[in-house]
Amino acid sequence: MPPIAVAAPRPALLPIQIGGHSPIRTPFRWRQADVVFTVGGAAAAAGASGPRRRREEEPTSSGRRHGYLDRSVDMGGLLGALSQASNPEELAAVMSPYLDQTRRQRRRLSLRFMVGLLAREADWRRSLALLDWMLEVAGYPASVFAFNVVLRNALRAAEWAVAAGLFDEMRDRHGLSPDRCSYATMISSLGKAGKLDTALSWLHRMERSGVRADLILYSTLIELARRLGDYSRAAALFARLRGAGIEPDAVACNSMLGVYAKAGLLQEARALLAEMGEAADDASFSILLSAYAEKGRFVEALSLFAEMRSGRGLDLTACNIMIDVYGRAGMAREADRLFWSMRRMGVQPSVVSYNTMLRVYGDAELVGEAVHLFRLMQNKGVEQNAVTYNTMIAIYGRSLEHEKAGNLLREMQSRGIAPNAVTYSTIISIWARAGKLARAAALFQKLQSSGAAAAEMDPVLYQTMIAAYEQAGLVAHARRLLGELNEGRSGGGGGVSEETAVVILAGAGRVEEAARMFRRIPRVKDVAVFRCMMELFAGSRRHRGVVEVLDRMRAAGFLPDAAMVGTAMHALGKLQRVDQAEALYREMQEEGCPLPDRVHFQMLGLHGARGDFDKVEALLAKLEADPNIDQRELRLVASGVYEKGNRLDEASRIIGAD
Repeated sequence: MPPIAVAAPRPALLPIQIGGHSPIRTPFRWRQADVVFTVGGAAAAAGASGPRRRREEEPTSSGRRHGYLDRSVDMGGLLGALSQASNPEELAAVMSPYLDQTRRQRRRLSLRFMVGLLAREADWRRSLALLDWMLEVAGYPASVFAFNVVLRNALRAAEWAVAAGLFDEMRDRHGLSPDRCSYATMISSLGKAGKLDTALSWLHRMERSGVRADLILYSTLIELARRLGDYSRAAALFARLRGAGIEPDAVACNSMLGVYAKAGLLQEARALLAEMGEAADDASFSILLSAYAEKGRFVEALSLFAEMRSGRGLDLTACNIMIDVYGRAGMAREADRLFWSMRRMGVQPSVVSYNTMLRVYGDAELVGEAVHLFRLMQNKGVEQNAVTYNTMIAIYGRSLEHEKAGNLLREMQSRGIAPNAVTYSTIISIWARAGKLARAAALFQKLQSSGAAAAEMDPVLYQTMIAAYEQAGLVAHARRLLGELNEGRSGGGGGVSEETAVVILAGAGRVEEAARMFRRIPRVKDVAVFRCMMELFAGSRRHRGVVEVLDRMRAAGFLPDAAMVGTAMHALGKLQRVDQAEALYREMQEEGCPLPDRVHFQMLGLHGARGDFDKVEALLAKLEADPNIDQRELRLVASGVYEKGNRLDEASRIIGAD
């Protein structure tokens, strides 16, 4: 075959119209000076290995065979020629040797070859132009497979509008129905980009089109919601997964265990673990064990640990968590015994094990043991990290040994271990409490003005410095720092965003400043900002502020978690807006979000406070039929509701049924 002629060199800026007859495509430009188009590594490697071998003849439904040029074409070489095209005319010139002018299909490439060519084209714009050539010039039949390849390329470049347009073009211009792969590619890409609301809207569109989502797609969205802290949304997705008749696997269940743990729904987490049965692995138990430790449920943690120890054996994660549990429960000796017996159980301690044990020693004021373990790590060659040094610095800080703490800071820097925000905030706090406020302020100002350290300026560091100024009676300095945050001036590197400033101000208890900054942000993207503002307003009994946060949160597409639902319902009750509280309660149930018992009891109390005992009876009957509700506590709450309404007979009847 003669070499392919490439068109003359393109000018510096050439407009390219993609799909000129399509209402959803828009023109775009390729800049020769600014953008270099190259064939992807995989494509180049495949092209270098020689022509891709395909069957030259493919049978038709009538038994005859059509001849194609696939076998005689080097796909890698063709990709290289295409990479030089800068507009549709040049692309058409490259592809002209493969255009069947007679429509006899004797000099054309097969559709399978063309789809493979699209898949190996690295640039989304060129693949889009090639698809146009296939459909509008070469007369290839429209194929969902070809559209899916171009869709994938556009999504890799985060071209969301182009991707949405491809869906419309498939359906409206070519009569094709996007398949599960089309929707899964779109939703997964949106999920990876953190666009949860848009991904969920595409999930609804997928279901309306009659295409069922699968386990992988639901698991992707659940994990995204968990990472974004939108635990109610994750729980709702899990409920929809089950409602669709899809059996969750261990990965999906473990993800939901993490959601329940973060949301404080430990009863639901325990029920899910029991439901998993033999499918539960070490990670499943460790998630629940860690949740018990974080919530201070030490009895349940010890019981679960005993169950693991007797039935499953222990792994490194479980041992680390239990060392932490023993420490939090004030059982330092038991933690010490478990740590030193790990090797006998066949479990090699990691740096996390050593760090956790160091913290336990520090909390128990066993400074000598902590120092011994710290130096033992160095003698044994156990790798130490920033957490190791932060823990030891904090231990010295409890006894105000600021010189030793400073020496450790210099030691970690000399060893190439970079201090982080926790390191600096701990040092500043120690120096401030030791009366070395000038040194603490100098360090803070150095971090604030240094562009290299701007990333370290996080809420904890700001709150530490503000607290140090206030404890020293330097209210003006504290106000100046708060003023900088309120005005959006966060230092030389611009390391503190408006959302972070809200978290800082809320953590410092500055209601007015935090509220002003919160209202100034047009669209809050972090659910943690809503959470801290709701807690701040609730703590200062500003019920209208709580409702304002709830309304903005719902407008932004976030679902409140169980704790936030309880806070919001309390505020709505105080404002005598029971109907709105009931609407929130029902919405959360309809979304499939699990609610803790106290939220159900809150709703009972609100109905009773309004004197609507018909709704009290209806809700009480519903809760009595729910096996997940603590029935004894339910009867106590219900009797109290009736007593407040001066319905002593009903209260006695409920108590008598206990």
